[in-house]
Amino acid sequence: MRRIVIAPDSFKGTITAADAAHALAEGWRSVDPSAELVLRPMADGGEGTVAAFQEAVPGAVRMPVTVDGPAGTPVETAWLLLPASDEAPGGTGVVDLASTSGIELLDGLRPWDADSTGFGQAIAAALDHGVSRLVLGIGSSSSTDGGTGMLRALGARFLDAAGAQTPPGARGLAALADMDRSGLRTAPETIVLSDVTNPLTGPRGTAAVFGPQKGLTDAADRALVDAGLLSLAGLLGIDPATPGAGAAGGVGGALVAWGARLLPGAGEVSRLIGLAQAVEGADAVVTGEGSYDGQSGDGKVPSYVAGLASDAGARRLLAAGRIATDADVGLFDQALSLTAIAGSAASALADPARWLREAGRMLAVETG
Repeated sequence: MRRIVIAPDSFKGTITAADAAHALAEGWRSVDPSAELVLRPMADGGEGTVAAFQEAVPGAVRMPVTVDGPAGTPVETAWLLLPASDEAPGGTGVVDLASTSGIELLDGLRPWDADSTGFGQAIAAALDHGVSRLVLGIGSSSSTDGGTGMLRALGARFLDAAGAQTPPGARGLAALADMDRSGLRTAPETIVLSDVTNPLTGPRGTAAVFGPQKGLTDAADRALVDAGLLSLAGLLGIDPATPGAGAAGGVGGALVAWGARLLPGAGEVSRLIGLAQAVEGADAVVTGEGSYDGQSGDGKVPSYVAGLASDAGARRLLAAGRIATDADVGLFDQALSLTAIAGSAASALADPARWLREAGRMLAVETG
């Protein structure tokens, strides 16, 4: 009986990592019904982080919560409660920014007003429950607010020169004059999952690099936000050059100031869900993501999983929504593109579960 580990990332905006893993498993099982299929959906801190932990950790419980989304409208979401342990007697709360303040929750870009309040509200809900540890995924952010919305939801106040609270989002950064920490909640042990190493400010900072994706298309606007983030760094008491401080529009830096540790997302998720142990003794490991391209080999989920498979002597298999011409397919023994299988990108995007099932079937045949 063959042992097959299935550990994809989410296919951004189309299917979660957990659903992708189930679809691949269904396809594989149709060819090889006797195989032991071990599902370990992965994440690197972005979309699907909560779902990945829910699938992989026995006893995990979704905790529904309503938060103020990035546009200020209510969002029905959830954080995840992991069982108590010696390390975390009150349990661990897993919260992802993507499902609380993520860019997918906007109906249009709001470069000045979108903020991270909902993420902070979900964190506060986990603290209210009494968790001893937090695991926070900060990918797929919608705003460049420096994490001010999140910290406000945790009790901080950001003030202008007259002592009034500043507006939310990037709009409020230019008026920042003071920060009142007196009501800020104390952080428990907090791990932040992110593969972004950009500093908070400067030519590689969050406004310069990620601002255009969030609507800051004018260079003068980006410079204004960058200056506001520099002032914020002074109020937070952090070095704006800290690697990862620019993650999620500056949420990374705000979390460092709160007392959190920034860690590489894929590696830490893998450790927390026991992926290396699952891969030991496997005959093959299947991974995937929506777009496998030149950046995927730099610590992203597929390359990380491929490394674990190689160390375990297992076959390395990939099913991706698309495979770009600059992608390093040499990391894998077999690589399939849903776009190629479906005949077009539109078909692959319209029904990713169908084509993932077909990819799982084809991989089982080709490795049989």
